[in-house]
Amino acid sequence: MAEIQSPLPGVFYRRPGPDKDPYVQEGERVESGQVIGMVEVMKQFTEVKSDTSGTLERFVVEDSAMVNPGDALAVVAQD
Repeated sequence: MAEIQSPLPGVFYRRPGPDKDPYVQEGERVESGQVIGMVEVMKQFTEVKSDTSGTLERFVVEDSAMVNPGDALAVVAQD
């Protein structure tokens, strides 16, 4: 298992916009470098990417949750 961590403080979003589909759902496969969400701080959006390939087991934080640098955002079961 590998954790995907927040690179900075802000609000974590699982989708690119309110009316858009999530980047990835729990149980789906992710590839290394794939975007799984975004962190917004002061209207600046930073993509959060998986640094490993595998199955996205679960999100640790809810959509639109406040996060801090190093907080676990999701857990990936590696291949």
